[in-house]
Amino acid sequence: MARDVLVFNAGSSSVKYQLIGLEQRERLATGLVGRIGENAAGELTHRPAQGSPYEVRDRFADHAQALDAILAAFKASGPDLAGTDLVAVGHRVVHGGDRFDQPTLIDDAVLADIRELTALAPLHNPANATGIEVARKAFPDVPHIAVFDTAFHRTLPPAAYTYAVPREWRDRYSLRRYGFHGTSHQYVARQAARLLGKAPQETNLIVLHLGNGASACAVEGGRSVETSMGLTPLEGLVMGTRSGDLDPAVPAYLERVAGFDAKRIDHALNQESGLLALTGSNDLRDVGRARENGDADARLAIDVYCHRIRKYIGAYYAVLGRVDAVVFTAGVGENDDLVRGLALRGLERLGIAVDEQRNRAAGSGERFISPEGAEVPVLVVPTDEELEIAEQAVAVASGSRQHNAEDA
Repeated sequence: MARDVLVFNAGSSSVKYQLIGLEQRERLATGLVGRIGENAAGELTHRPAQGSPYEVRDRFADHAQALDAILAAFKASGPDLAGTDLVAVGHRVVHGGDRFDQPTLIDDAVLADIRELTALAPLHNPANATGIEVARKAFPDVPHIAVFDTAFHRTLPPAAYTYAVPREWRDRYSLRRYGFHGTSHQYVARQAARLLGKAPQETNLIVLHLGNGASACAVEGGRSVETSMGLTPLEGLVMGTRSGDLDPAVPAYLERVAGFDAKRIDHALNQESGLLALTGSNDLRDVGRARENGDADARLAIDVYCHRIRKYIGAYYAVLGRVDAVVFTAGVGENDDLVRGLALRGLERLGIAVDEQRNRAAGSGERFISPEGAEVPVLVVPTDEELEIAEQAVAVASGSRQHNAEDA
């Protein structure tokens, strides 16, 4: 019997979605609604696997209107959701705080908890919650499952997640390291173990999720034991518009010498820093082209970017003690051979190296880019967060149905 899952990823001004058929692990439809809640017209793009693309330009006042437009797109261009064996709706939720350590069947109490965690993710959790609320009304008879970005990192040991700050901050304000990109790290770690011919519980990996947002994760026996993002996604690697690691005294310093308030500094560090601050572009493809043309700022930016990655690889090697592979994923990790090569330069003594020909070879799938017989293989594994969300959602929904049947 077919098992189809509708996956929603609701952002502050957008909704991404996919209809996934799990029997064949295929995309039955993908789509995006952008510029929700803005004065200018937004755009819906719906692409069914069978049939013609469907596009609409309109003003979407809120997420409810966006979802109505999505349902209309399915009706107009297919697949027909009424004829689909929809077994679950999966929702990406950015922050689960210290309340959620696994995918969770959504009820009113869970939705309230997600809203209460807004202080930890003010740009993301409100949009996630709104998307859930609207989707539950549209599909009231289908189980809705929340899959949390932070959940995979709930296995971090206390030594890794504890900040050395006053106890009241930790206890009263839940100040600790949470980590993000969990669904990506979890999916990629499992796929990498399969490529290596090992069971996940026997495999130690350093996974590098490099996109506009970027994070590193040390995976020991299939469990996250260290990761670069912290209380928020700002900590860690240099990103498209985020600074990554920074002296924590910088905000106080800027307040003293420049009169900047916390809101201005927070916005700058999240939206105006990273590659954008160093080069004027947050797109590493643009930065790479500028570097090739001799731009000094672009050269420095890539050096800074790769130096930070290299530091984390060395640190996580020390955390794990034994590394079975280094794995690159996400837009930059999967496609930028320059970054992969520079990030691993000088690590040969640790058994980590890339084969230049393999690294530069055109390819888009899972592959080895290290020399034959390398002590520590280097892999490229495309991430698939939507498929991971779909599979986790079905597992929870199936368990819920079995539990209800037993109660009956």
